[in-house]
Amino acid sequence: MSAGPKYKRVLLKLSGEALMGDGAFGIDPNTVSRVAKEISLARDAGVEVCVVVGGGNIFRGMKGAAQGMDRSTADYMGMLATVMNALAMQNGLESIGVDTRVLSAIPMASVSEPYIRRRAVRHLEKGRVVIFAAGTGNPFFTTDTAAALRAAEMNCNALLKGTQVDGVYTDDPKTNPEATRYDKLGYMDVLKQDLKVMDASAISLSRENNIPIVVFSIHNENALVDMLQGKGVCTVVGEEE
Repeated sequence: MSAGPKYKRVLLKLSGEALMGDGAFGIDPNTVSRVAKEISLARDAGVEVCVVVGGGNIFRGMKGAAQGMDRSTADYMGMLATVMNALAMQNGLESIGVDTRVLSAIPMASVSEPYIRRRAVRHLEKGRVVIFAAGTGNPFFTTDTAAALRAAEMNCNALLKGTQVDGVYTDDPKTNPEATRYDKLGYMDVLKQDLKVMDASAISLSRENNIPIVVFSIHNENALVDMLQGKGVCTVVGEEE
């Protein structure tokens, strides 16, 4: 990286679907490796990186609840799916020499450390990538909300949402070719217009803690590094000017 990074400490929120690659479900090892390299480049540039991964590629709690399953049970199953993704991401990072720790909100001593805020901060200070698993540890909260919560707890400078598209649009660009991309949005704009950036709890939590949300495509090569340099294509959600 030629220029200094725009942010010192960031939380990267990845959807579970981002790890599927071209598959219909599950984890694609090549996609995990590519995302791991992006994170490694960011860390090499001096950025402290923590990660929250969703679980929708394996199990989605809301979908399970819609099919008649108890919502709490379905959400806990979704949290376990995020642990599987976190371990896959850890493996991808460590295979290229990046020290990584998985901290789970649901204690799972055999495969991860318990989530303790001060321990997580210490790992980041030592240059390790920290992956937060199992959401908030509570049902009825999404991994988006977990990402906003952890970003606040870690005193992150930004919450980066790696998605399938390169920002926030007026409509779904996959189905509406007339949809246009926003460069900047206010937190309240997202809430008022019901734009599907993150759920309302995550937006409100980010707003209360003045943490900008940067939406970009994780599928574009070097997208994470470019965005951290203030380049690349993205939408920044922040305070209204």
